[in-house]
Amino acid sequence: MTQLSPPEAWLQQTAARRSPDLRQERAVRTREQILFAAAELFAQAGFQKTSIKDVADRAGVTKGAIFFHYPTKEILATAVVEAHYSRWPDLLARAQAQGLSPLDVAFEVLDQAAVAFRDDLVVRAGARLQIERSLIDAPLPRPYEGWTDVLATLLRDARDSGELRPGTDPDAAARCLVASFFGTQHISDTLSQRADLLERWADMRELLALSLRP
Repeated sequence: MTQLSPPEAWLQQTAARRSPDLRQERAVRTREQILFAAAELFAQAGFQKTSIKDVADRAGVTKGAIFFHYPTKEILATAVVEAHYSRWPDLLARAQAQGLSPLDVAFEVLDQAAVAFRDDLVVRAGARLQIERSLIDAPLPRPYEGWTDVLATLLRDARDSGELRPGTDPDAAARCLVASFFGTQHISDTLSQRADLLERWADMRELLALSLRP
């Protein structure tokens, strides 16, 4: 066996140490590539009309690569829905970082959510998959409840700071905000594929703000 010189031995050892990390990075990139390709197809065609082969072709990987990361189409759909929900905590944190009052944070979060529903394919795909949840043989996160809880907390803070119209029930107002926002985005999706969502939400937002502020 050829004796390696010290520099060669060090390089070989360094490569050996790095290789698991490199493999892990490649695996993460592949998972993200597959997830985004699936989101595009689920958003466009829905769960039933999207096959694993479709996702593989769109992602530029083999079906085996998809099954390695996502053993079933249901698991892949669940991952897309979970990625949809993972968008919202960061969105809330960014709104709160602006130093706004609680009621303004609530509206800012919904404003930015409207942009996400219009522009973010993962958000659009997650919304469609939730609508098609009866076709997916897998447990999906329950929709709307997290939004209602977050908005109710913000509205309670708004009430305590005198920012909410006297006599307004924060929990009931939160339910109305959620119903108004998601109803608006659903109508916009149905009629224009969300092209007019920001305009529709601006109209609804103005009415809601007038009813909630003192």
